Amino acid sequence: MTRPESAGAAPALLVTGTTSDAGKSVVAAGLCRWLARQGVKVAPFKAQNMSLNSVVTPDGAEIGRAQAMQAAASGIEPSAAMNPILLKPGGDRSSQVVVRGRPTGEVDAVSYRAHKDRLRDIAVESLAELRSRYEVVICEGAGSPAEINLRSGDIANMGLARAAGLPVIVVGDIDRGGVFAGLHGTLALLEPADQALVAGFVINKFRGAPELLEPGLRQLRELTGRPVHGVLPWLDGLWLDVEDSLALSADRGPMPAPVGEQALRVAVVRLPRISNFTDIDALTVEPGVDVRFVTTPHELEDADLAILPGSRATVADLAWLRDRGLDSVLAHRAANGRPVLGICGGYQMLAREIRDDVESAAGVVRGLGLLPARVAFATEKTLARPEGTCYGERVAAYEIHHGQTEVVWAGSEAVPFLDGCRAGAVWGTTWHGALENDAFRRAFLADVAGRAGRRFVAAGGTDFAAERAARLDALGDMVEEHMDTDAIWRLLESGAPSELPVVAPAGTAGPAETG
Repeated sequence: MTRPESAGAAPALLVTGTTSDAGKSVVAAGLCRWLARQGVKVAPFKAQNMSLNSVVTPDGAEIGRAQAMQAAASGIEPSAAMNPILLKPGGDRSSQVVVRGRPTGEVDAVSYRAHKDRLRDIAVESLAELRSRYEVVICEGAGSPAEINLRSGDIANMGLARAAGLPVIVVGDIDRGGVFAGLHGTLALLEPADQALVAGFVINKFRGAPELLEPGLRQLRELTGRPVHGVLPWLDGLWLDVEDSLALSADRGPMPAPVGEQALRVAVVRLPRISNFTDIDALTVEPGVDVRFVTTPHELEDADLAILPGSRATVADLAWLRDRGLDSVLAHRAANGRPVLGICGGYQMLAREIRDDVESAAGVVRGLGLLPARVAFATEKTLARPEGTCYGERVAAYEIHHGQTEVVWAGSEAVPFLDGCRAGAVWGTTWHGALENDAFRRAFLADVAGRAGRRFVAAGGTDFAAERAARLDALGDMVEEHMDTDAIWRLLESGAPSELPVVAPAGTAGPAETG
């Protein structure tokens, strides 16, 4: 087994999936971690990402958090080239387009097609840039490569693979059921030139008896001429920077068991267009903290701390909040000194007034009025990595927002909190990632517990960065122990095998041909 040569364009591999959330991000991160531990200088790449969970890189670019997580798995800093195109949905039909880390405007599904050729060139150039700087690049696809209605404009799956000559593996989630149909059907729907690059499969989230799976693996190879390069086990508790709120419906892993009445109960409002809900991940590893995502007044009333998270559509989500009666619960909490925290879009909702001529074009909208602040949306997006001190502890964070919040200090009893303020038991800040700072998180939770009347003391010693690193190591272990790593090396060194059989779609005449 030899390491890939670094002369010229570095080897690269594309990880696709039968569906969204099949495990592409996890497998790509695991491959990055495994390679980095072999001493390989590796980088992640995703040509086009649709996600409301993003992060600001050291070079001031906005990219998907999944690629930042994969960069951490690789032991490197994230950069704009790792996710050159980011789509941030603002509704059912429109998205903000972020190119090389900078927003370029809003498009709908139809008008986006006109930009595809230009964006494909940007994606290919970005991948070439990474392949010139690193020894290996692990690419992640988007959704499924078999979305035949979108294939002509594809820039993230087989369109990228064809343009850059990448070998491809397809990941299927066996926990969903129908994994063999998904893998075979994905391949069969691809045109022959695309099929020629699909070198094998990976089955994810297996937790059954291996001997029961073996006949299916054998038949899949007989039907497709391609091997299964790994059967990955179910791993609890990964919660690794997921891309969208669909993952909130799934198990995000075991939370520390609350201890009787001392448990601090945290309720996070699950907004329809929730963004950067990864802000909450650090709370889930704190012993004695019970975190839940909620949508009803009753669930919010019962919590010791209510959190309004980020939102891609502040005004629309504020209207949803009012429609469900959650605004009354928040007002009642504030009036009775029961803790509320607003982060970014959630902070904006807590203000007295929101002027939005940019995101929703709604003009002036009445906020919840729980903090003495006014918000005005700016055309230019703020992307920053601020640092400061709070509760006597250092805090490093990042900012992503159009809304500019001004605190009205005169005549109020508000006090500074990070870049925002606190009034009574209501806190607001635009800083994402603040809770990942261990000492600050514990001090904040201790303050919350005191105001909530809980006999709770935040435990010392919880290291969120170490927890995240341990989970990335678990992914590297999973790849090393359950994937055919020799086959992965061969794909990186030599590309997809030649003369792979073409699998005919159902209903076509004749046997599969070799092409």
